[in-house]
Amino acid sequence: MTVFPRAISHYPESGHRFDAGRRWVASLDLGFAARDTVTCLSRARHRGPLRVQRPFYPEGRRKAACHVYLLHPPGGVVSGDALNIDVEVGRGTRALLTTPAANKLYRADSQGVPWRQHTRLEVADDGVLEWLPQETIAFDGSRGEQVTTIELTGNARCLGWEILALGRPASDLPFTSGRLEQRFHLTREGRPLWLERQPLAPEHPRFHGRWGQGGATVQASLWAAGFSEEDAAEAVAALRDEVSGSPRWAVTTRNGVLLLRYLGNARNEAWDLCRHARDVLRPRLVGRRAQEPRIWRT
Repeated sequence: MTVFPRAISHYPESGHRFDAGRRWVASLDLGFAARDTVTCLSRARHRGPLRVQRPFYPEGRRKAACHVYLLHPPGGVVSGDALNIDVEVGRGTRALLTTPAANKLYRADSQGVPWRQHTRLEVADDGVLEWLPQETIAFDGSRGEQVTTIELTGNARCLGWEILALGRPASDLPFTSGRLEQRFHLTREGRPLWLERQPLAPEHPRFHGRWGQGGATVQASLWAAGFSEEDAAEAVAALRDEVSGSPRWAVTTRNGVLLLRYLGNARNEAWDLCRHARDVLRPRLVGRRAQEPRIWRT
């Protein structure tokens, strides 16, 4: 689990300073273990404003996913926030994690102090993890770094997504300043399968160039790891056949990882695409039809 440095010796866990050394630290450490054929939330430790609700079993308890909702009461991150999420899915367990609402990345303060959000997902042999947070909305002027690390062992499987909306076009507040950086690291038995670093800065030519962001305000990445080569090819064909045609998304496989990308300007379109893709992929990857977390309907 990543440990962030102390902000200042006099205030080891405080934000009581107004320069780049400021830190407000929050962490969540979750573990899932199998008891007979039931996946249980065996560990839930928190520090600061990160919590979970009690586990839910809408698909039944035996050999089914344990649904857990991640809660961040502030509803967004500000300058100096350092959020750390660590999830371990044990051997033979099934877990689904989501959030009750969108995550908001607020505008940096006058000192430009960045925020940081690190997520580490570890899935043991024969385990299955679905990482399905609702979208992230980056306010104009936000500055920070998101790092997602996924570590798979044996024949572990993982299906997840990240949806990012830049600015708030409906309020006529586009993303015209600031800097975000996203990093994804996915490995199996320590072997890199998908490594990616994506800086997003409106001042850079890549942000508006057709060879880069192209001025798009919404992007999404969906991944599915655990298919055989033959099954991955069939899943790609099924997605292309069953998901509504749009020039704003594409899907491929690399190193045993299925990757679907969306680049456009409609948050609802990206969200619906990811949900529909999961409907197609989950039965093939997990052996069960997609069950929608009920929190999405509230």
